[in-house]
Amino acid sequence: MSEQKRGFLGRLFGGRQAPARPETPETPETTQETTPETSAPETQAPDSGAPQVEPAGHAPASEETAAPETPEAAEVVPAEDRVAEPALTPSEEPGAEATASDVPAAEALADAPAEEPVEAPVEAPVADPLGEPASEDAPRRSWLSRLTAGLSRSSASLTGGISSLFTKRKLDAATLEELEDLLIQADLGVETAMAITERISEGRFNKQISPDEVRRILAEEVTKVLAPVAQPLVLDTDHKPHVVLVVGVNGTGKTTTIGKLSAKLSAEGRKVMLAAGDTFRAAAVEQLKIWGARTGAPVVARDTGADAAGLVFDAMQAARDAGSDVLLIDTAGRLQNRAELMAELEKVVRVIRKHDPSAPHSVLLTLDATTGQNAMNQVEIFGRVAGVTGLVMTKLDGTARGGILVAIAAKHALPVHFIGVGEGIDDLEPFTAEDFASAIAGKHTEH
Repeated sequence: MSEQKRGFLGRLFGGRQAPARPETPETPETTQETTPETSAPETQAPDSGAPQVEPAGHAPASEETAAPETPEAAEVVPAEDRVAEPALTPSEEPGAEATASDVPAAEALADAPAEEPVEAPVEAPVADPLGEPASEDAPRRSWLSRLTAGLSRSSASLTGGISSLFTKRKLDAATLEELEDLLIQADLGVETAMAITERISEGRFNKQISPDEVRRILAEEVTKVLAPVAQPLVLDTDHKPHVVLVVGVNGTGKTTTIGKLSAKLSAEGRKVMLAAGDTFRAAAVEQLKIWGARTGAPVVARDTGADAAGLVFDAMQAARDAGSDVLLIDTAGRLQNRAELMAELEKVVRVIRKHDPSAPHSVLLTLDATTGQNAMNQVEIFGRVAGVTGLVMTKLDGTARGGILVAIAAKHALPVHFIGVGEGIDDLEPFTAEDFASAIAGKHTEH
């Protein structure tokens, strides 16, 4: 490699960072969640507000307080016995999170890191939660075409840049440097960018290479990174229930993901129970109840503002008593830079382990595909606090910056179980490395 190229690589390892890219609010899969409830101290009993439609009863506020000898039994109303569903507003619909009316804007924005402020999402019409076409004139596209469209922001930048770089131009050090810049700006990460440029330069230096060949190599190298992490969610039948804790920051689609996952597992013949652990936000509790009714899963819920750890304690007991195969636990959205909120999540995990020391058996982190580099920080911090075992990338039906998933895979090698490509009940798809890589490289066509 030439002296010019080695100088560039030296700059990379000497502290080079990816060029800053402005965060542009995109049409999200869900609107913004709010800051979670403030849990009661672990030595206090949970509050005992009036029961809701599916009250969960009362339980210790934490693992530090032993369960009473004669606790009030958790009442879990089966899906088929529930009252008629209420009329839905956009903020109550599955697939929607809290709107600005649920929390003051200043509170929602106060917790954001200075360098990456939380921006108010653009409110979009709520899709049919059952995933039906809006009309005969607007048929549903295949999930693959929606994935390709969602990744068009990344792929258009890459393919356009590649075409301009490699059309009627010989491959030299300057071209390779510009290509690395382009790949890093697409959030693919330094390691992947270097692997791609090294692969392209092999035997082609000072020769012409077509943009199509560059895109082919790009897709192949991205597939190499993603293939090891494209793993299905495996439920351990030795544990009953298999406890799945879903975590993530505000607005990443946790509640919607749980609803879709409940539908998938129920369709497989699993007996599923849901726990409305986002007790701070009334809309989240109502969303989960509706998802439960539609997927045939009972829901353990308590009044808004109840202690989340106490709710989870009740849910663990209810799932065991009911012989559930899977317990899916929702949690309040929390920014990863708030230590006190992350401590509440740690408390929930400890309470789960009071019932089953091996639980939670799966901890899924939902990542918003439109957030870019901030997703890397979320993986690192939630991994330390909650022991993340797998990822779900959401909002890939919007204008996504999905390249960050490649960088996360290269650095953390966490399994990627699912991708969200819409708000419908069937819009949670198993992650496929080849399809994702081809969409990033702009190689997919409409089926």
